[in-house]
Amino acid sequence: MKEIIYKYIEGRECPCCGGTHLYQMSDNRFKCKNCLYKYSFKKLRDDFNVLHYFSLEIPANKAARDLDMNYKTVRSRYMQYRREIYTYLHQEFNKLSGEIECDESYFGGRRKGNRGRGAAGKIKVFGMLERQGRIFTTIVDNVTAETLLNEIKSNSEKGSVFYTDKFRSYKSLKFYGKHLTIDHNKYFKNGRRHINGLEGF
Repeated sequence: MKEIIYKYIEGRECPCCGGTHLYQMSDNRFKCKNCLYKYSFKKLRDDFNVLHYFSLEIPANKAARDLDMNYKTVRSRYMQYRREIYTYLHQEFNKLSGEIECDESYFGGRRKGNRGRGAAGKIKVFGMLERQGRIFTTIVDNVTAETLLNEIKSNSEKGSVFYTDKFRSYKSLKFYGKHLTIDHNKYFKNGRRHINGLEGF
């Protein structure tokens, strides 16, 4: 990978079409004779550096400081990467199947009062984990049976084995597949009945 990057930066290979016939323009940018693509060495170097920081999950403000770049520029590129990842995953996504753990979580700052399902003003996230496989998460407006079952039906194969806690919104899941529950008021695991993998994620 490093060799490919150096080819781009040194003007030996076009990052757009892979062509090897490039020349340097008066403004120091490179231009490909094959596809006519133009690019700046500095911008390309900055893009690779920002992408490297993004891959390490380093926040945009720290990346901007370390790379001596404008924060808005770095944040804009971070958002671009996220959009491209989302688009790719959306296009490539296949429904989960087999044994699937399902659970909902609640995220937000510290608040007084109730926690978990009783907490107010927190972001609600629903997740599904295909054991020994992939994971699916999404933000939901609420955790009603209709909302959660619609997410399950849209993103998993009918007839799969579903593991959940005893939250009432999962009661109708037995009509879509085999439904096994765990009572978290008594224990967190009973043989294969658990949602520890998803909770750990």
